[in-house]
Amino acid sequence: MKTETEFRQDIIEIGKRVYNKGFVASNDGNISVRISDDEVLATPTGRSKGFLTTDQLVKVKITGEKLEGYLEPSSEIAFHLRVYRLRPDVRAVVHAHPPVCTAYAVAGIPLDKPVLPEAVVTLGCIPIARYGTPGTEELVEAIQEIIPRCDAILLENHGALSVGPDVFAAYYKMETMEHFAHITWIATTLGKVNLIEGENLQKLFELRRRFGLGEKPLCDVCTVPLERRAQPEETIHEPIQTDDEIADIVARVTTKVLEALNG
Repeated sequence: MKTETEFRQDIIEIGKRVYNKGFVASNDGNISVRISDDEVLATPTGRSKGFLTTDQLVKVKITGEKLEGYLEPSSEIAFHLRVYRLRPDVRAVVHAHPPVCTAYAVAGIPLDKPVLPEAVVTLGCIPIARYGTPGTEELVEAIQEIIPRCDAILLENHGALSVGPDVFAAYYKMETMEHFAHITWIATTLGKVNLIEGENLQKLFELRRRFGLGEKPLCDVCTVPLERRAQPEETIHEPIQTDDEIADIVARVTTKVLEALNG
């Protein structure tokens, strides 16, 4: 079992990683770790995650009362605490705004298709939780409907959430989620997203069972109404088919550039 000092150092390290990766800007995001049955360490409000020090972290009770710290906890600490109460297996929560994941959350497109083996095995379904105003009970309720079945969630028009048995595991799931979103986006713009299907998909489900990660991970738990969800196919750009089309595009772009240079 780690000491509280080590837990604090871990949070500081993950704060630097989410900031350096561009998963947060300014004072965005929050990180927490459950250090005992009744105590949680969390990042404070109004501070950049890339430049925190261990003494700036706040200790709170699982019921929300502040125990230690000269700063205040994030206004979104309530949804962290709700996660811990609903998921005894979870010991860390990372909330950030990775750009591609957040773009999918804004577009209303859940990451729930079997595209990458690693994402199917480690994350499974990544649904979108319906919108809730940050720092309010709305967000807590939106998370509550999904978190019992998912380790990674998109937050409608907000960002992303990942959980794990420790803060590094929770962060790695955030990294995998953003990587998955980025590759899916690029494949979509190229014009085609091939899915893993049939026997190959069943093999990935078996890996999940073997690793103790649950049964079939592709589910329909997204709380964003169907009419507000976009479909990836709607955003696919038709691939360029001929050399003539390529030449035409190059010519038009060149003309525009020359016009701009000539004032």
